This record gives sequence, C-alpha cells and structure tokens, in this order.
Amino acid sequence: MSRDPNTPSRLERVLALATLTIIGVAVICFFVTLIVGMNDRFLLAEGVWPVLVALTYVGLPVAFVLLVVLLIISMRRRGKENASDARNRQR
Repeated sequence: MSRDPNTPSRLERVLALATLTIIGVAVICFFVTLIVGMNDRFLLAEGVWPVLVALTYVGLPVAFVLLVVLLIISMRRRGKENASDARNRQR
C-alpha cells in the first residue's frame, strides 16, 4: 500500500487537533469568564472560576507553542520529501 507523500503524519494530526482544541477551550473560557465577571465579579474568586481564568491565561500561549512545533515538523517533513523527489528526478 503506497502512501501519498503529502499525507500528514499521525503526530501532525494530533498536534493540529490539540492546538485547535486548546484554542477553542481557551476562547470559551474567556467568554464565560467575561460574562460571569460582568454579572458578579466577586464570584470569580471562589469555586471553579479561578481554574477557568487560569485556562484563559495559559491556553492561548500553549496553543501557540504547539502551532509552532507543528509548523516546524511539517516543514521538516516537506523538506525531506522535496529532497527525495529531487534525487528521484535526477536518476
């Protein structure tokens, strides 16, 4: 079974899904925190709300790092594929 050379690896798919999931959760937590904070800002200091605020602060930078790692892995894979294609064309 031959594999299409442009098919992303499993690691690339997992990184892409993790990045999108973390971004989605962080954005949802941001809006929930914003809505709750507008109604009762003292409520954000107790219960589960500090965790949601922390997810908002940490989520987007972590997703950015994962996105950079995904881009580096993808560029390395494509570079190797282009180099092997160039060698095959020379033969």
